[in-house]
Amino acid sequence: MTRSSFKLSIIAVLVLLSASFTGCSVVRFGYNQADHLTYWWLDRFVDFNDVQKPRAREALAEWFAWHRREHLPGYAALLANSQNLVQEDITAERTCGLWNDLRGYMDSAFERVLPTTAEITLTLTPRQIENIEQRYAKINEEFREEHLEGDAAKRLKKSIMRTAERAEFFYGKLDAAQKGLIARWVTRSPYEVNIWNTERHRRQQDLVQVLRRLNAENSTRDKAQVALQAYVERVYRSPDDGYRRYSEQVWIYNCDFVATLHNTTTATQRKNAVKKVKDWESEIRVLVSAKETAGLRPSFP
Repeated sequence: MTRSSFKLSIIAVLVLLSASFTGCSVVRFGYNQADHLTYWWLDRFVDFNDVQKPRAREALAEWFAWHRREHLPGYAALLANSQNLVQEDITAERTCGLWNDLRGYMDSAFERVLPTTAEITLTLTPRQIENIEQRYAKINEEFREEHLEGDAAKRLKKSIMRTAERAEFFYGKLDAAQKGLIARWVTRSPYEVNIWNTERHRRQQDLVQVLRRLNAENSTRDKAQVALQAYVERVYRSPDDGYRRYSEQVWIYNCDFVATLHNTTTATQRKNAVKKVKDWESEIRVLVSAKETAGLRPSFP
């Protein structure tokens, strides 16, 4: 289990869930099942043994209960504050700054799970580490088929369509000028799939090496925590100078893109966006309500 598994912004998760289904109740359902879904995702990588299974399940249940209690109210407040922001023009700098509003929560979330993650990591067998490596190989094959092979023009067209669909989910129907803007910005994006793919492989190999070293050295939990923390810092800040410069360029470009598109939206489109944000806020507040949490005791079959 790595920081990327647990550090994903819950707001981002909720947005993705909402984008995939209709009806806010799906957001609530998804979060209520998050410990089960996360366990299933991790087990596909590791193939937990009979000793590890109950500990992993217990750890996930405890972490999500903590997160619901300690973080969701803060996310609801952020969403409430964002409703005014959505109604105004926004700069690229402010768009990028929204990440900083979440970073503290994410760091806290990882710190909470790190001791247990280290504990379970130390129980991984060489075979289980091989399972992780093999799962990465499968994911990489799927990534290659979807993002690296075939007609580049068709892939670009699909990327433009996906971006427009996500924008329409948030703002409502876009006009021709807005769709043209999206097409131009996506086409000119500095994003290079081969550069990202190289970094993906570096991170995967890095993690596998960390796990193998911990396994070979019979490390203590404290040493495992230090090693996992260092790995995560290399995810945040790649040791590859070229990739760091590239990712900063892409990040700034995307913030500028989001701000530029937002600033073209009409009063009606911004009203639609406010409603989306307000609905997400309401769903989170339901998740932390006394009625929702009363007697909540995560369990697994």
